[in-house]
Amino acid sequence: MKRFLYLLSRPCVWLWKFLSSGLTVIFNLLMVTVLLAGLALVLYTPKISIPSGSALILAPEGDIVEVRSPIDPLTRVLNRLSGSPFQQETCLQDILDTIQAAADDQRIKMLVLNTNKMGDASLDQIRAIGTAIDTFKQNGKKVLAVGNTFNQTQYYLASWADSIYLHPMGAVQIRGFSVFRLYVREMLDKLGINAHVFRVGDYKSAIEPLLRNDMSPEDKEANRLWLNNLWNIYCTDIARHRRLNLTVLQDNINRTVSQLASVGGNRAQLALASGLVDGLKTPLQIEELLKQTVGLSSDKKSYKHIGFRDYLETITPSYTEPDREKGLIGIIAVSGNIMPGKGTARQIGAEDLIRRIRQARQDPLIKAIVLRINSGGGSATASELIREELAAAKQDGKVVVVSMGAMAASGGYWLSANADAIVAAPTTLTGSIGIFGIIPTMEKTLANLGIHGDGTGTTDIAHFGNMATAMGEEEAVSWQMDVEQGYQRFLDTVARGRSLKVEEVKKIAGGRVWDGETALKIGLVDKLGNLREAIAEAAGRANVPEENALFIELDPRSYLNRLKRGEQPVETLIRGLSAFHPGILQMRQSAGDQLDFMIDNRDPRGLYSHCLLPAPAFLLR
Repeated sequence: MKRFLYLLSRPCVWLWKFLSSGLTVIFNLLMVTVLLAGLALVLYTPKISIPSGSALILAPEGDIVEVRSPIDPLTRVLNRLSGSPFQQETCLQDILDTIQAAADDQRIKMLVLNTNKMGDASLDQIRAIGTAIDTFKQNGKKVLAVGNTFNQTQYYLASWADSIYLHPMGAVQIRGFSVFRLYVREMLDKLGINAHVFRVGDYKSAIEPLLRNDMSPEDKEANRLWLNNLWNIYCTDIARHRRLNLTVLQDNINRTVSQLASVGGNRAQLALASGLVDGLKTPLQIEELLKQTVGLSSDKKSYKHIGFRDYLETITPSYTEPDREKGLIGIIAVSGNIMPGKGTARQIGAEDLIRRIRQARQDPLIKAIVLRINSGGGSATASELIREELAAAKQDGKVVVVSMGAMAASGGYWLSANADAIVAAPTTLTGSIGIFGIIPTMEKTLANLGIHGDGTGTTDIAHFGNMATAMGEEEAVSWQMDVEQGYQRFLDTVARGRSLKVEEVKKIAGGRVWDGETALKIGLVDKLGNLREAIAEAAGRANVPEENALFIELDPRSYLNRLKRGEQPVETLIRGLSAFHPGILQMRQSAGDQLDFMIDNRDPRGLYSHCLLPAPAFLLR
């Protein structure tokens, strides 16, 4: 009987095994099919056609950057599959390449600037885009700018257009430039924290927020100089583009409140009456205008146009396909506070940057290095290590040119000082030659909690650096000597690099910040220009064609490590708080740079060459 039942059950067992195996196979095939379909969707690039007489739509999304933020590749794929935008920033070089290519493209009739989704950009970045737009216009092509509203950044870019149209409910919000900081002396006093600060220079104001509750007269004096210089550049450019009287323009901005009352509080009408825009139009009216200008699209539903991203796919990006037989120029672009080690996604890690410089130094095909830097400085030790690697590249016969972006001050200038040439934008903030140290002690805080620090050591100085005990006079003297020695080293470095006497450097040092035009006059930089001018300078010195430049990127391992390190602690907090009030995000750059730097202080000697100023991109908000 058992044998009979066994034989009777075997077909059922075989059938079950077949069905279960088959379902597994089918499921696996289905998963593979879905995965392949997803990859095909991500990798598939449809053929892009450009109708003759089209309008090129340049609508930057997010901040305009020169160094892309690391983004997890899987996140990019998932966002692409879900239809969500994964690129909340736009690369400056992509914009320049697109406009320059379109200038000579007979299929492109006009350029339309749509600034509605545009985020932060610095003065030097917008002026670089403006130069490309000028070339576009010189070829007989028109430029139109549109926006639902214009902030200072967006309007500055829009001012290069032949015509500007604003939504009837919009506004042109030009307020002027300013510097405001958070000062925490009273908070530290309430917490019982002694912030022992050691510095050199009346204008080294990076640590003022720890010492005062307001801005010092010396800091206000220094800030007024470069703020006014940058403001004059901004207003002069707008007045020239809009054919306005400069004095009248600035007076109208100062009298915005009374001017607004004269038009019944209608900001759009005020912009029109003051000549800042050419008309008030809704998006539908603008579309009809473009239909009349460039003609209908093939489906008759819109006007002939191509988007910025699509057009970019049809051209060869700059600095990507050089002729290696004639030598190369290596471009290294970095941005953020300078820190020892690898740094986070928004910092310049000395190890990462040194590795890239060394890669260029050891490549026999690379004849020149262009370091594009945007930094307010940071660790003095890290800045010196980077400078030493650049000096080694010079000793190996490489030409070294520094291209300064929105800011290259303090440590950013330290590592630049020995370059063969320094090229800065007129709006660059640089200099800030100074140094400081911060040593907090918490004996008062602990005492308030009933906690007291005490102990013994083998030497008279074993207790130095103990946060639980008060700082004595000898320890304070030793720290001040460290700072003064570091400052002297900074002065000597600048004097050697710029072929100046130390006494001459002292007159322009003391932590004072200078704009690019002033820095040229006092000998801190060699010429004015952007990245393209810096590459031309390197090409001439190294006898290499300008077009033979290429970007030197981080290797994949460093890239993934930066992803793991994430963002800075205060920025993380601010992002969380922004869920309760979106306006908090406006504090992100200012508070992030100011407070994160003080928290993430990893210099091995506690010495910093840092400039606590908002970059010109922040001024434009």
